[in-house]
Amino acid sequence: MSTFIPGPPPERGLFCNRTLNLRAIKAVGYDMDYTLIHYHVEAWERRAYEHIRDRLVEQGWPVADLSFDPELSMRGLIIDTEKGNLLKANRFGFVKKALHGTQAMSFEAQRDEYARTIIDLHERRWVFLNTLFSLSEACIYAQLVDRLDAGQLPGPMGYSDLYEHVRKNLDATHMQGKLKAEIIADPERYVIDDPETPLALLDQRNAGKKLLLITNSEWAYTEPMMHFAFDRHLPEGMTWRQLFDVVIVSARKPEFFTTRSSLFEVVESSGEALLRPHSGPFKPGTPYFGGSAVELERHLGLSGDQILYVGDHMFGDVHVTKNVLRWRTALILRELEDEVRSIASFRATEARLAERMVVKERLEAESCQIRLELQRRRFQYGPRTEAPTEAELVARQATLRTELESLDAELGPLARAATELSNPIWGLLTRAGNDKSHLARQVERYADIYTSRVSNFLFATPFVYLRSPRGSLPHDPSLPGGTPVFGANEAGAGGASGADGGE
Repeated sequence: MSTFIPGPPPERGLFCNRTLNLRAIKAVGYDMDYTLIHYHVEAWERRAYEHIRDRLVEQGWPVADLSFDPELSMRGLIIDTEKGNLLKANRFGFVKKALHGTQAMSFEAQRDEYARTIIDLHERRWVFLNTLFSLSEACIYAQLVDRLDAGQLPGPMGYSDLYEHVRKNLDATHMQGKLKAEIIADPERYVIDDPETPLALLDQRNAGKKLLLITNSEWAYTEPMMHFAFDRHLPEGMTWRQLFDVVIVSARKPEFFTTRSSLFEVVESSGEALLRPHSGPFKPGTPYFGGSAVELERHLGLSGDQILYVGDHMFGDVHVTKNVLRWRTALILRELEDEVRSIASFRATEARLAERMVVKERLEAESCQIRLELQRRRFQYGPRTEAPTEAELVARQATLRTELESLDAELGPLARAATELSNPIWGLLTRAGNDKSHLARQVERYADIYTSRVSNFLFATPFVYLRSPRGSLPHDPSLPGGTPVFGANEAGAGGASGADGGE
């Protein structure tokens, strides 16, 4: 009797950039927020937005009427703090879409501003939206740019000054803890319950892997949130703290992975969490504060590709761990589920678009050949034929022009619909026009695997061998108009066999 379990729906696959044998992984580290625990994004970001706005109102800014727009920003966009613009760039760093404040820039304005600009995220001018926590920040900044341009904000102030003010107030919102206190008080409103996540971690633990929790959240937030999300789904008598071999809070990522810092034990006393300096080996069941990845590796007796780290922050969780420690990396992109479903719903239109592009490219090729033939006759060089006559060639060129104009009128709405999938302003997370987005390039470069949620490991088992697909190049077989969204082997398009969702 077969015990094979069907794979997950395509949107819940594990997508593999670099081959990863999970059997060779000895320890799996996890971030908490938007990784082990997922939030209702709009509910969380709306409250974060409102906290920032209300602080600005208290400072005398005329912004009480502003409200959160969930479609105005998305992960992977870039804020140009010098110009007050919100940008989407392709993998090469060229700007493909731009808003000034909340208004779309015209093609001409965008070309004049960015035609000679290649975005380099090492420059302070650019702020990359690494995580879903960035959405409220980007939204209110774009709206405030409109107010600044209208002369409605205190001044004098430039776009960079405005961004720093928004950032300062966002940091203060988190430091004061009011927002997190609201989450703790009403977790049902903000947290998406996923009983499969604890089961996936139980599978990994019982398969012999050490489990690590490394989060920037403080203990006072981590403990109640993990209790809410995990304990009711664990075997009777077991708590989330027994699931993890090491728990580190207030880790200060990415510095946790790049520097050395003092490690403290979190000591619970009379309902309060106190800190005590730690020395020696880690103690079972004791949560820790701070520390460093180097110290953790020494405790585990593991390093490099023996450890897999799973997180949602493009830079703080994935980029740094890959670059500095050479840990294996997994990026959590919850938006991927909507993205894959949107692409699937567009398949019929995509096929129609590809079919009409075949016709367009054939007509364009004929038009180019006629133009070249007329040029050679005019300047009397190269091989030439007497037939058809020049008049016949000119007439055929005019016919082709009419056919191409008609075809463009048909293709325009189809192409426009392709750019509005998932988000009417920005389109797909992983696309910028017909190219990969800047985010997709980073995912490809730094994330060994990526997926929409931790519980997707449940479908793959702790013993899976994830294989990356054959890399594609422009000269590989493809449909006219670019590489198609779906390859010939649709069966592997979303499964753990390693389809590249960034493609």
